Amino acid sequence: MNWREQPHRRLNPLTGEWVLVSPHRTQRPWQGQVERQPRPAAVHYDPKCYLCPGNERAGGKHNPPYTSTFVFDNDFSALLPDTPPFETNEAGLFAARAERGLCRVVCFSPDHSLTVARMDTGAITTVVDTWVDQFRDLAAQPFINAVQIFENRGEMMGASNPHPHCQIWSTESVPNELAKEVANLSAASECLLCRYLEEELKRGERIVCENRQFVALVPFWAVWPFETIVLPRRHFTALDEIAADERAALAEILKRLTTRYDNLFETSFPYTMGFHQRPTDGADHRYFHMHAHFYPPLLRSATVRKFMVGFEMLGGPQRDITPESAAARLRQLSEQHYLDA
Repeated sequence: MNWREQPHRRLNPLTGEWVLVSPHRTQRPWQGQVERQPRPAAVHYDPKCYLCPGNERAGGKHNPPYTSTFVFDNDFSALLPDTPPFETNEAGLFAARAERGLCRVVCFSPDHSLTVARMDTGAITTVVDTWVDQFRDLAAQPFINAVQIFENRGEMMGASNPHPHCQIWSTESVPNELAKEVANLSAASECLLCRYLEEELKRGERIVCENRQFVALVPFWAVWPFETIVLPRRHFTALDEIAADERAALAEILKRLTTRYDNLFETSFPYTMGFHQRPTDGADHRYFHMHAHFYPPLLRSATVRKFMVGFEMLGGPQRDITPESAAARLRQLSEQHYLDA
C-alpha cells in the first residue's frame, strides 16, 4: 500500500482515535478564494485594549504599567475556587458534579502589536519563565489536579483580543483530552513519546525544525492541515522540571515554528496552542512526556480554512494533505519573518 496516494486511516496512540487520510483528493480542482490579507499598521498601544498597560479592565480594575509579562486572575473566569460541592446522578442519565478551579491571563508583552513570531527569543524566554512559575503556583493548590496553559491566536480561533496573551485554566478534575493521553501513556511500560521521537528523528520526513533540546514536527496522526507537536528531547513530565537551558531552547523553537507558520501564507497565522503536562493529582505519572500541541485551521491561504463538519463531526476526523507533505512545506520555509524580508 502507498499511503501517500491511497486513502487510509492512521492511529493516534495518545488518544486511541483514528484519522482518515485521503491524499488522492489533493488533485481535485479548487474554486474557492485564494488571497493574501493586507498588512495592517502596527499598533503598539491601544487605549481601548483591556490588556494594555495602565488601561481599565472589567469592574473598574486597572492594569499596572507593566514592562514585561503580566499575570492576573481572569475577570470572566470559567471556574471559581469557592464553588460549593455537590454531586447528583438521576436515573443514571443526569449526572453532574461541582467543579472548582482557577483561571488566569498571562500578557506576554506590553506591546499590543506583537505575536510570538514577532517577539525576540529573550522576551519569549521570560514568558516561559512565567509559565513555569504559574504551573508551580497552581499545582501547589490542594484542590487543583490539572493545569492547562493555552493560547488562542487570531480572530479565526475566537481570540477576543489581539494583544499577545494566553490563558491558564487549572481544574479540580483532569480534562477529557489530557485524560485520554494520561491513560494511553500510563498503559505503556516505557515512555511512548520518547520512543516516538526517536523513530521520527530516524525518518526525518515529518520534522519541521529542531534544536539541541526540542523538536517540532507534524505528527503521523495529525488532524489539522499544518498541525504540529513540540517535544523535548529529554524526558520530563511538566514545566516545573524544565532545566535552565531548556527554557531558552523552548523559546527559540516556539519563535522558529511560529515564524514558519506566518511565512506559509504571509499572514499572522491563527492557531490554538497548548501544553499537555502531567496531572497534579499526586499519582504516578513517570511515563508522561510534556509536549505542546499547535492546532492551526488554515488550509490553502490566509483566508481559506479547514472546517470540522459533516463526516468529521458525525464520524471522525479526515484530512487530504498528508502530514509528510505538510511538514515538507513548513520545513522549506525561511525563518526570517516575511515582514522583515
